[in-house]
Amino acid sequence: MSLPAPYAPLVSGAEGLDSYPSNPSALAARMAEIYGVETEQVLPVRGLTHALELVYRLAARDGGSVEAPKAEPYTTLSAIYPDRGEPLAVIARAIGSVEAIAEMAARVAPGLLVVDEGVIEFSDATSATTVIGDNPNLVVLRSLSLAYGLAGARVGAAIGQADTLARLASVLEPYALPAPLVKLAMQVLDPSRLLESKERIATVRRERERVERELARVVPVDKGVGPVLIARPEDLNGSLGQLKAFGIAADIDGDRLRLPISLKAEVNDRLLAAFGLNIAKARAPRIGQSVRDTKETRIVCAVNLDETGPVKIETGVGFFDHMLEQIAAHGGFSLRLKCEGDLHTDPHHTIEDSAIALGQALKQALGERKGIQRYGFVLPMDEANAVVSIDLSGRPFPVFEGTFDTPFLGDYRTDMTAHVFRSLAEHLGAAVHIKVTGTDDHHKTEACYKGFGRALRQAIKVEGDAIPSTKGVL
Repeated sequence: MSLPAPYAPLVSGAEGLDSYPSNPSALAARMAEIYGVETEQVLPVRGLTHALELVYRLAARDGGSVEAPKAEPYTTLSAIYPDRGEPLAVIARAIGSVEAIAEMAARVAPGLLVVDEGVIEFSDATSATTVIGDNPNLVVLRSLSLAYGLAGARVGAAIGQADTLARLASVLEPYALPAPLVKLAMQVLDPSRLLESKERIATVRRERERVERELARVVPVDKGVGPVLIARPEDLNGSLGQLKAFGIAADIDGDRLRLPISLKAEVNDRLLAAFGLNIAKARAPRIGQSVRDTKETRIVCAVNLDETGPVKIETGVGFFDHMLEQIAAHGGFSLRLKCEGDLHTDPHHTIEDSAIALGQALKQALGERKGIQRYGFVLPMDEANAVVSIDLSGRPFPVFEGTFDTPFLGDYRTDMTAHVFRSLAEHLGAAVHIKVTGTDDHHKTEACYKGFGRALRQAIKVEGDAIPSTKGVL
């Protein structure tokens, strides 16, 4: 139901907020794809804590109680919904194998077994969702908070058999999931985001293992789960104060410290420094990311100018993927780009918008452009010859000289080549001059991309600390 016009919101970006939220069926369907279950086996909720509250509500309504670990948020929920009788639900954080989960589900039946899998993406464990078909009393909770970066938005899912979810839904309040949260969840679960989500999770796991290894030299450490590490220092409050002094927001959980693991190595180095571990500081990696959503395309692009891999590109236009791989390979940097575009119409938007996103990511990675060589290449390829000049001046100026007789190379439109380098120049902030000659349009196109990669490799190379300009700024 929409509200009358006078009640429409008077703020920007509020399109669609003059209607009450509808059933989030599209989100349930997308979550089902991600979690490998059927749509009717997914109940979207406001984060994992909301799902837990539904369990407590159900038990309270039916005159029972919930058996849960002595930790938050279970402790608070237990205080709100005090015991009223026999346990009607058992909550478990981590049980182990799916065989153990099935055994426990049989043991607590007909009560519910609720398995908290809020951080399972950060482990190699098999999800309990694989055995919900054989266990009607099993409910598995998943969250978008940490793995997908929506901790502040609060979106998650309860997964179980349809009849079991109907019981939980019977205590669900009206309009439980606001429309903006559904929109955010659909965005982070979009196929264009998954490549970067997986890389973020892998980075957190690498950093957690590194911090765990270093920290274990000075303080007892439990095996980490997700972006959290558990330490057991002798002086809890003293350690907490030191962490605060280094800008690390940890918290005490019983006789333990819960330590946050960041995506950024320099933040984790501060955590280690709080425990007296001085890690040799390397120059911060030159990393850039661009997220671009339009009516035609949804793109995530990430680059690391100081790593040669991984290079993973998925635009749906095979030849263009190969050309972007040439830029990264000859440029000597890591590139991850995922695009979901309107290829059913034409590859134009996919190609041009991907180039824009790459230019934006490169610009962010270059930052102040300190120490770079700034200029950079002539690349012959059989009969073709591409002359590529680049100046990372911060001032965009594209020049392209060359023509193509072949309209398509696979699904790639050759007339888009000039558009690609214009978009790169404009959004990277660079003068890019390209002149290509030859008779084979495949060779000519490939020479342009390889030549640009080589020119970029030369220009982004760090040779000092100074900004390469007599003005002192680029």
